[in-house]
Amino acid sequence: MSWKILLFGAINLICTGFLLMWCSSTNSIALTAYTYLTIFDLFSLMTCLISYWVTMRKPSPVYSFGFERLEVLAVFASTVLAQLGALFILKESAERFLEQPEIHTGRLLVGTFVALSFNLFTMLSIRNKPFAYVSEAASTSWLQEHVADLSRSLCGIIPGLSSIFLPRMNPFVLIDLAGAFALCITYMLIEINNYFAVDTASAIAIALMTFGTMYPMSVYSGKVLLQTTPPHVIGQLDKLIREVSTLDGVLEVRNEHFWTLGFGSLAGSVHVRIRRDANEQMVLAHVTNRLYTLVSTLTVQIFKDDWIRPALLSGPVAANVLNFSDHHIIPMPLLKGTDDLNPVTSTPTKPSSPPPEFSFNSPGKNVNPVILLNTQTRPYGLGLNHGNTPYSSMFNQGLGVPGIGATQGFRTGFTNIPSRYGTNNRIGQSRP
Repeated sequence: MSWKILLFGAINLICTGFLLMWCSSTNSIALTAYTYLTIFDLFSLMTCLISYWVTMRKPSPVYSFGFERLEVLAVFASTVLAQLGALFILKESAERFLEQPEIHTGRLLVGTFVALSFNLFTMLSIRNKPFAYVSEAASTSWLQEHVADLSRSLCGIIPGLSSIFLPRMNPFVLIDLAGAFALCITYMLIEINNYFAVDTASAIAIALMTFGTMYPMSVYSGKVLLQTTPPHVIGQLDKLIREVSTLDGVLEVRNEHFWTLGFGSLAGSVHVRIRRDANEQMVLAHVTNRLYTLVSTLTVQIFKDDWIRPALLSGPVAANVLNFSDHHIIPMPLLKGTDDLNPVTSTPTKPSSPPPEFSFNSPGKNVNPVILLNTQTRPYGLGLNHGNTPYSSMFNQGLGVPGIGATQGFRTGFTNIPSRYGTNNRIGQSRP
Protein backbone atom coordinates (compact mmCIF):
# COMPACT_ATOMS: atom_id res chain seq x y z
CA MET A 1 0.00 0.00 0.00
CA SER A 2 2.73 2.46 0.94
CA TRP A 3 4.74 1.86 -2.23
CA LYS A 4 1.64 2.54 -4.29
CA ILE A 5 1.09 5.88 -2.56
CA LEU A 6 4.74 6.82 -3.09
CA LEU A 7 4.50 5.90 -6.78
CA PHE A 8 1.46 8.10 -7.30
CA GLY A 9 3.19 10.88 -5.39
CA ALA A 10 6.19 10.75 -7.75
CA ILE A 11 3.90 10.82 -10.80
CA ASN A 12 2.02 13.74 -9.26
CA LEU A 13 5.22 15.76 -8.90
CA ILE A 14 6.16 15.14 -12.55
CA CYS A 15 2.66 16.02 -13.76
CA THR A 16 2.53 19.18 -11.63
CA GLY A 17 5.90 20.31 -13.01
CA PHE A 18 4.69 19.98 -16.61
CA LEU A 19 1.42 21.75 -15.83
CA LEU A 20 3.20 24.71 -14.23
CA MET A 21 5.40 25.08 -17.31
CA TRP A 22 2.34 25.02 -19.57
CA CYS A 23 0.66 27.60 -17.35
CA SER A 24 3.63 29.90 -17.88
CA SER A 25 3.70 29.35 -21.66
CA THR A 26 -0.04 29.85 -22.15
CA ASN A 27 -0.27 32.72 -19.64
CA SER A 28 -3.59 31.23 -18.48
CA ILE A 29 -4.58 31.81 -14.89
CA ALA A 30 -7.53 29.44 -15.30
CA LEU A 31 -5.11 26.59 -16.03
CA THR A 32 -3.10 27.68 -12.98
CA ALA A 33 -6.20 27.45 -10.79
CA TYR A 34 -6.88 23.98 -12.17
CA THR A 35 -3.27 22.94 -11.54
CA TYR A 36 -3.76 23.79 -7.86
CA LEU A 37 -6.19 20.87 -7.74
CA THR A 38 -3.32 18.59 -8.78
CA ILE A 39 -1.24 20.04 -5.95
CA PHE A 40 -4.15 19.29 -3.63
CA ASP A 41 -4.02 15.68 -4.84
CA LEU A 42 -0.42 15.59 -3.62
CA PHE A 43 -1.60 16.71 -0.17
CA SER A 44 -4.28 14.05 -0.33
CA LEU A 45 -1.67 11.37 -1.03
CA MET A 46 0.38 12.60 1.93
CA THR A 47 -2.72 12.37 4.13
CA CYS A 48 -3.31 8.82 2.94
CA LEU A 49 0.28 7.93 3.76
CA ILE A 50 -0.11 9.40 7.26
CA SER A 51 -3.30 7.38 7.73
CA TYR A 52 -1.48 4.20 6.76
CA TRP A 53 1.28 5.03 9.27
CA VAL A 54 -1.27 5.69 12.03
CA THR A 55 -2.84 2.26 11.56
CA MET A 56 0.58 0.68 12.11
CA ARG A 57 1.22 2.53 15.35
CA LYS A 58 -0.13 1.65 18.79
CA PRO A 59 -0.88 3.96 21.72
CA SER A 60 2.08 4.78 23.90
CA PRO A 61 2.35 6.13 27.47
CA VAL A 62 3.04 9.57 26.04
CA TYR A 63 0.19 9.42 23.48
CA SER A 64 -2.38 7.37 25.37
CA PHE A 65 -5.12 7.99 22.80
CA GLY A 66 -2.95 6.97 19.86
CA PHE A 67 -2.15 9.00 16.76
CA GLU A 68 -5.58 9.25 15.17
CA ARG A 69 -5.63 13.03 15.45
CA LEU A 70 -2.76 13.23 12.96
CA GLU A 71 -5.23 12.24 10.25
CA VAL A 72 -7.57 15.03 11.32
CA LEU A 73 -4.73 17.54 11.35
CA ALA A 74 -3.59 16.45 7.89
CA VAL A 75 -7.08 16.85 6.42
CA PHE A 76 -7.51 20.25 8.06
CA ALA A 77 -4.13 21.49 6.78
CA SER A 78 -4.77 20.21 3.23
CA THR A 79 -8.18 21.85 2.93
CA VAL A 80 -6.97 25.13 4.42
CA LEU A 81 -4.01 25.26 1.99
CA ALA A 82 -6.38 24.60 -0.91
CA GLN A 83 -8.54 27.54 0.20
CA LEU A 84 -5.48 29.78 0.48
CA GLY A 85 -4.59 28.85 -3.09
CA ALA A 86 -8.11 29.77 -4.18
CA LEU A 87 -7.79 33.16 -2.46
CA PHE A 88 -4.49 33.75 -4.27
CA ILE A 89 -6.19 33.01 -7.60
CA LEU A 90 -8.96 35.48 -6.77
CA LYS A 91 -6.40 38.17 -6.02
CA GLU A 92 -4.51 37.57 -9.27
CA SER A 93 -7.77 37.51 -11.24
CA ALA A 94 -8.80 40.89 -9.79
CA GLU A 95 -5.51 42.35 -11.02
CA ARG A 96 -5.99 40.85 -14.48
CA PHE A 97 -9.35 42.51 -14.89
CA LEU A 98 -7.54 45.84 -14.91
CA GLU A 99 -5.03 44.74 -17.55
CA GLN A 100 -5.97 41.59 -19.42
CA PRO A 101 -2.95 39.87 -21.05
CA GLU A 102 -3.06 37.76 -24.19
CA ILE A 103 -3.75 34.03 -23.73
CA HIS A 104 -2.05 31.39 -25.90
CA THR A 105 -4.19 28.33 -26.41
CA GLY A 106 -1.46 26.05 -27.76
CA ARG A 107 -1.25 23.75 -24.74
CA LEU A 108 -4.32 24.92 -22.85
CA LEU A 109 -6.54 22.03 -23.88
CA VAL A 110 -3.71 19.49 -23.53
CA GLY A 111 -2.97 20.62 -19.98
CA THR A 112 -6.66 20.42 -19.12
CA PHE A 113 -7.01 16.78 -20.16
CA VAL A 114 -3.69 15.78 -18.56
CA ALA A 115 -4.71 17.28 -15.22
CA LEU A 116 -8.23 15.82 -15.41
CA SER A 117 -6.98 12.33 -16.25
CA PHE A 118 -4.43 12.26 -13.48
CA ASN A 119 -6.83 13.65 -10.85
CA LEU A 120 -9.55 11.15 -11.63
CA PHE A 121 -7.08 8.28 -11.84
CA THR A 122 -5.64 9.18 -8.44
CA MET A 123 -9.04 9.59 -6.78
CA LEU A 124 -10.39 6.30 -8.09
CA SER A 125 -7.24 4.19 -7.66
CA ILE A 126 -6.30 4.94 -4.07
CA ARG A 127 -8.70 4.54 -1.19
CA ASN A 128 -8.16 7.62 0.95
CA LYS A 129 -9.99 6.81 4.19
CA PRO A 130 -9.70 10.23 5.89
CA PHE A 131 -11.01 12.24 2.94
CA ALA A 132 -13.63 9.62 2.13
CA TYR A 133 -15.01 9.90 5.66
CA VAL A 134 -14.91 13.70 5.72
CA SER A 135 -16.61 14.01 2.33
CA GLU A 136 -19.50 11.91 3.66
CA ALA A 137 -19.72 13.37 7.16
CA ALA A 138 -19.28 17.08 6.31
CA SER A 139 -22.14 19.23 5.10
CA THR A 140 -22.74 19.49 1.38
CA SER A 141 -21.18 22.32 -0.60
CA TRP A 142 -23.18 24.72 -2.74
CA LEU A 143 -21.80 23.00 -5.86
CA GLN A 144 -23.06 19.61 -4.68
CA GLU A 145 -26.49 21.04 -3.89
CA HIS A 146 -26.90 22.59 -7.34
CA VAL A 147 -25.71 19.44 -9.08
CA ALA A 148 -28.04 17.33 -6.92
CA ASP A 149 -31.01 19.44 -8.05
CA LEU A 150 -30.07 18.90 -11.68
CA SER A 151 -29.43 15.21 -11.07
CA ARG A 152 -32.91 14.68 -9.65
CA SER A 153 -34.44 16.11 -12.81
CA LEU A 154 -32.14 14.02 -14.99
CA CYS A 155 -32.76 10.82 -13.03
CA GLY A 156 -36.48 11.38 -13.42
CA ILE A 157 -35.94 10.93 -17.16
CA ILE A 158 -33.18 8.30 -16.95
CA PRO A 159 -33.63 6.32 -13.68
CA GLY A 160 -30.47 4.31 -14.24
CA LEU A 161 -28.28 7.33 -13.44
CA SER A 162 -29.56 7.60 -9.87
CA SER A 163 -26.82 5.29 -8.58
CA ILE A 164 -24.15 7.66 -9.95
CA PHE A 165 -25.53 11.13 -9.25
CA LEU A 166 -27.67 10.53 -6.14
CA PRO A 167 -27.80 11.20 -3.26
CA ARG A 168 -24.74 13.38 -3.90
CA MET A 169 -21.63 13.10 -6.00
CA ASN A 170 -18.09 12.83 -4.74
CA PRO A 171 -17.02 16.46 -4.21
CA PHE A 172 -13.49 15.89 -5.54
CA VAL A 173 -14.66 14.22 -8.73
CA LEU A 174 -17.30 16.91 -9.15
CA ILE A 175 -14.84 19.80 -8.88
CA ASP A 176 -12.45 18.10 -11.30
CA LEU A 177 -15.19 17.71 -13.91
CA ALA A 178 -16.52 21.24 -13.35
CA GLY A 179 -13.03 22.78 -13.68
CA ALA A 180 -12.31 20.87 -16.89
CA PHE A 181 -15.66 21.99 -18.31
CA ALA A 182 -14.84 25.64 -17.55
CA LEU A 183 -11.45 25.32 -19.26
CA CYS A 184 -13.03 23.77 -22.35
CA ILE A 185 -15.43 26.73 -22.63
CA THR A 186 -12.48 29.09 -22.18
CA TYR A 187 -10.56 27.40 -25.00
CA MET A 188 -13.50 27.59 -27.40
CA LEU A 189 -14.31 31.26 -26.71
CA ILE A 190 -10.68 32.33 -27.08
CA GLU A 191 -10.28 30.38 -30.32
CA ILE A 192 -13.48 31.75 -31.83
CA ASN A 193 -13.62 35.37 -30.64
CA ASN A 194 -10.24 36.02 -28.96
CA TYR A 195 -12.19 36.81 -25.81
CA PHE A 196 -9.31 36.70 -23.32
CA ALA A 197 -11.36 37.92 -20.37
CA VAL A 198 -13.14 34.58 -20.21
CA ASP A 199 -9.90 33.02 -18.94
CA THR A 200 -10.02 35.30 -15.90
CA ALA A 201 -13.71 34.55 -15.39
CA SER A 202 -13.03 30.81 -15.54
CA ALA A 203 -10.23 31.19 -13.00
CA ILE A 204 -12.60 32.96 -10.62
CA ALA A 205 -15.21 30.22 -11.10
CA ILE A 206 -12.68 27.44 -10.40
CA ALA A 207 -11.39 29.29 -7.32
CA LEU A 208 -14.92 29.75 -5.95
CA MET A 209 -15.76 26.09 -6.54
CA THR A 210 -12.54 25.06 -4.81
CA PHE A 211 -13.22 27.30 -1.83
CA GLY A 212 -16.85 26.16 -1.57
CA THR A 213 -15.85 22.48 -1.72
CA MET A 214 -13.04 22.66 0.84
CA TYR A 215 -14.74 24.93 3.36
CA PRO A 216 -17.23 22.37 4.82
CA MET A 217 -14.40 19.86 5.22
CA SER A 218 -12.27 22.44 7.03
CA VAL A 219 -15.14 23.22 9.39
CA TYR A 220 -15.78 19.56 10.16
CA SER A 221 -12.13 18.67 10.77
CA GLY A 222 -11.68 21.86 12.80
CA LYS A 223 -14.53 20.84 15.11
CA VAL A 224 -12.88 17.46 15.60
CA LEU A 225 -9.63 19.20 16.54
CA LEU A 226 -11.57 21.32 19.06
CA GLN A 227 -12.84 18.10 20.71
CA THR A 228 -16.52 18.83 20.21
CA THR A 229 -19.30 16.29 20.46
CA PRO A 230 -20.88 15.39 17.09
CA PRO A 231 -24.46 16.70 16.97
CA HIS A 232 -25.87 13.48 15.51
CA VAL A 233 -24.79 11.38 18.53
CA ILE A 234 -25.86 13.73 21.34
CA GLY A 235 -29.33 12.19 21.55
CA GLN A 236 -27.93 8.65 21.61
CA LEU A 237 -25.44 9.57 24.33
CA ASP A 238 -28.18 11.11 26.48
CA LYS A 239 -30.22 7.92 26.13
CA LEU A 240 -27.26 5.77 27.17
CA ILE A 241 -26.55 8.00 30.20
CA ARG A 242 -30.15 7.62 31.33
CA GLU A 243 -29.88 3.85 30.98
CA VAL A 244 -26.67 3.81 33.01
CA SER A 245 -28.25 5.87 35.79
CA THR A 246 -30.98 3.22 36.19
CA LEU A 247 -28.54 0.33 36.69
CA ASP A 248 -28.63 -1.55 39.99
CA GLY A 249 -26.37 0.10 42.54
CA VAL A 250 -25.85 3.34 40.60
CA LEU A 251 -26.82 6.46 42.53
CA GLU A 252 -25.55 9.23 40.23
CA VAL A 253 -23.79 9.74 36.90
CA ARG A 254 -21.97 13.05 36.65
CA ASN A 255 -19.05 14.87 35.02
CA GLU A 256 -19.70 13.09 31.74
CA HIS A 257 -17.65 14.41 28.82
CA PHE A 258 -17.54 12.97 25.31
CA TRP A 259 -15.55 14.24 22.35
CA THR A 260 -14.42 13.16 18.89
CA LEU A 261 -10.99 11.62 19.00
CA GLY A 262 -10.60 10.91 15.30
CA PHE A 263 -12.71 10.25 12.23
CA GLY A 264 -15.44 7.89 13.39
CA SER A 265 -14.10 7.34 16.94
CA LEU A 266 -15.39 8.87 20.18
CA ALA A 267 -13.63 9.20 23.51
CA GLY A 268 -15.23 9.96 26.84
CA SER A 269 -14.95 10.00 30.60
CA VAL A 270 -17.66 9.67 33.25
CA HIS A 271 -17.91 9.54 37.05
CA VAL A 272 -20.33 7.06 38.59
CA ARG A 273 -21.36 7.17 42.26
CA ILE A 274 -22.63 3.86 43.60
CA ARG A 275 -24.00 2.51 46.88
CA ARG A 276 -21.61 1.40 49.58
CA ASP A 277 -22.84 -2.17 49.35
CA ALA A 278 -22.63 -2.36 45.51
CA ASN A 279 -20.04 -4.40 43.63
CA GLU A 280 -17.64 -2.01 41.89
CA GLN A 281 -16.46 -4.46 39.23
CA MET A 282 -20.00 -5.50 38.37
CA VAL A 283 -21.16 -1.90 37.97
CA LEU A 284 -18.05 -1.05 35.93
CA ALA A 285 -18.71 -3.95 33.57
CA HIS A 286 -22.34 -2.91 33.03
CA VAL A 287 -21.49 0.76 32.48
CA THR A 288 -18.73 -0.06 30.03
CA ASN A 289 -20.95 -2.50 28.17
CA ARG A 290 -23.66 0.13 27.73
CA LEU A 291 -21.41 3.01 26.60
CA TYR A 292 -18.98 1.02 24.48
CA THR A 293 -21.50 0.82 21.65
CA LEU A 294 -20.77 4.47 20.85
CA VAL A 295 -17.64 5.41 22.78
CA SER A 296 -14.60 3.40 21.70
CA THR A 297 -12.18 4.96 24.22
CA LEU A 298 -13.89 5.21 27.60
CA THR A 299 -12.67 6.11 31.09
CA VAL A 300 -15.04 5.29 33.97
CA GLN A 301 -14.28 6.38 37.53
CA ILE A 302 -16.41 4.65 40.14
CA PHE A 303 -16.53 5.78 43.74
CA LYS A 304 -18.76 4.64 46.55
CA ASP A 305 -21.16 6.84 48.43
CA ASP A 306 -19.21 8.59 51.22
CA TRP A 307 -22.19 10.27 52.89
CA ILE A 308 -22.09 9.62 56.67
CA ARG A 309 -24.87 10.44 59.06
CA PRO A 310 -23.70 12.72 61.93
CA ALA A 311 -23.75 11.00 65.33
CA LEU A 312 -25.43 12.64 68.32
CA LEU A 313 -23.11 13.50 71.20
CA SER A 314 -24.19 12.32 74.63
CA GLY A 315 -21.31 13.65 76.70
CA PRO A 316 -20.22 17.23 77.38
CA VAL A 317 -18.33 19.11 74.74
CA ALA A 318 -15.17 20.99 75.58
CA ALA A 319 -15.73 24.63 76.33
CA ASN A 320 -13.16 25.82 73.82
CA VAL A 321 -14.72 24.01 70.88
CA LEU A 322 -17.33 26.59 70.04
CA ASN A 323 -15.81 29.60 71.74
CA PHE A 324 -15.41 32.66 69.61
CA SER A 325 -13.53 35.81 70.30
CA ASP A 326 -15.02 38.31 72.69
CA HIS A 327 -15.44 40.97 70.06
CA HIS A 328 -16.48 40.51 66.49
CA ILE A 329 -16.27 43.42 64.11
CA ILE A 330 -18.66 43.24 61.19
CA PRO A 331 -17.32 45.47 58.44
CA MET A 332 -20.02 47.14 56.43
CA PRO A 333 -18.42 48.75 53.37
CA LEU A 334 -19.62 51.98 51.87
CA LEU A 335 -21.33 51.08 48.61
CA LYS A 336 -22.29 54.65 47.77
CA GLY A 337 -20.62 57.95 48.33
CA THR A 338 -21.60 59.88 51.42
CA ASP A 339 -21.97 63.14 49.61
CA ASP A 340 -24.90 62.06 47.44
CA LEU A 341 -26.93 60.26 50.12
CA ASN A 342 -29.88 61.60 52.03
CA PRO A 343 -29.25 61.21 55.78
CA VAL A 344 -32.91 60.35 56.31
CA THR A 345 -33.40 57.59 53.72
CA SER A 346 -29.77 56.76 52.80
CA THR A 347 -30.78 56.90 49.13
CA PRO A 348 -29.38 59.19 46.43
CA THR A 349 -31.09 62.54 46.45
CA LYS A 350 -32.32 64.30 43.38
CA PRO A 351 -32.66 68.09 43.32
CA SER A 352 -35.96 67.94 41.48
CA SER A 353 -37.52 64.98 43.26
CA PRO A 354 -40.01 65.47 46.11
CA PRO A 355 -39.16 64.28 49.63
CA PRO A 356 -39.99 60.63 50.36
CA GLU A 357 -43.39 59.82 51.69
CA PHE A 358 -42.12 57.60 54.51
CA SER A 359 -38.87 58.15 56.38
CA PHE A 360 -37.60 55.34 58.52
CA ASN A 361 -34.37 56.97 59.63
CA SER A 362 -32.66 53.69 58.67
CA PRO A 363 -28.87 53.82 58.63
CA GLY A 364 -28.81 51.65 55.50
CA LYS A 365 -25.37 50.64 54.33
CA ASN A 366 -23.61 53.93 54.97
CA VAL A 367 -22.51 53.16 58.53
CA ASN A 368 -19.29 52.46 60.34
CA PRO A 369 -18.29 48.98 61.53
CA VAL A 370 -20.26 47.83 64.55
CA ILE A 371 -18.76 46.03 67.53
CA LEU A 372 -20.99 43.37 69.05
CA LEU A 373 -20.17 42.22 72.57
CA ASN A 374 -20.61 38.71 73.90
CA THR A 375 -22.51 39.08 77.15
CA GLN A 376 -24.89 36.14 77.19
CA THR A 377 -24.82 32.42 76.71
CA ARG A 378 -27.21 30.28 74.70
CA PRO A 379 -30.18 29.18 76.81
CA TYR A 380 -30.41 25.74 75.28
CA GLY A 381 -30.87 23.21 78.03
CA LEU A 382 -29.36 20.25 76.24
CA GLY A 383 -26.37 19.75 78.50
CA LEU A 384 -23.97 21.18 75.89
CA ASN A 385 -21.73 24.02 76.93
CA HIS A 386 -21.54 26.03 73.75
CA GLY A 387 -19.72 28.96 75.29
CA ASN A 388 -20.38 32.54 74.40
CA THR A 389 -21.97 33.47 71.14
CA PRO A 390 -21.22 36.62 69.18
CA TYR A 391 -24.81 37.04 68.14
CA SER A 392 -26.39 37.44 71.57
CA SER A 393 -26.75 41.17 71.15
CA MET A 394 -28.69 40.70 67.93
CA PHE A 395 -31.06 37.87 68.85
CA ASN A 396 -32.29 37.93 72.43
CA GLN A 397 -33.18 34.97 74.53
CA GLY A 398 -36.27 33.08 73.37
CA LEU A 399 -36.58 34.68 69.93
CA GLY A 400 -36.08 31.39 68.06
CA VAL A 401 -38.77 29.57 70.06
CA PRO A 402 -42.38 30.58 69.39
CA GLY A 403 -44.19 31.91 72.44
CA ILE A 404 -41.09 32.22 74.64
CA GLY A 405 -39.54 35.56 75.35
CA ALA A 406 -41.83 37.35 72.96
CA THR A 407 -41.46 40.59 74.85
CA GLN A 408 -37.72 40.71 74.28
CA GLY A 409 -38.17 41.70 70.62
CA PHE A 410 -35.50 42.05 67.96
CA ARG A 411 -32.37 44.16 68.27
CA THR A 412 -30.19 45.16 65.37
CA GLY A 413 -26.96 46.06 67.12
CA PHE A 414 -27.33 49.74 66.27
CA THR A 415 -27.93 52.04 69.21
CA ASN A 416 -29.45 55.04 67.51
CA ILE A 417 -32.42 53.35 65.88
CA PRO A 418 -36.00 54.46 66.62
CA SER A 419 -38.19 51.82 68.14
CA ARG A 420 -41.20 52.73 66.01
CA TYR A 421 -41.15 53.08 62.27
CA GLY A 422 -42.38 56.36 60.92
CA THR A 423 -41.76 58.31 64.17
CA ASN A 424 -38.65 59.91 65.44
CA ASN A 425 -39.60 60.82 68.98
CA ARG A 426 -37.51 58.19 70.76
CA ILE A 427 -34.14 58.74 69.12
CA GLY A 428 -31.30 58.37 71.55
CA GLN A 429 -33.33 56.47 74.16
CA SER A 430 -32.23 53.02 75.20
CA ARG A 431 -34.57 50.13 74.60
CA PRO A 432 -35.67 48.03 77.53
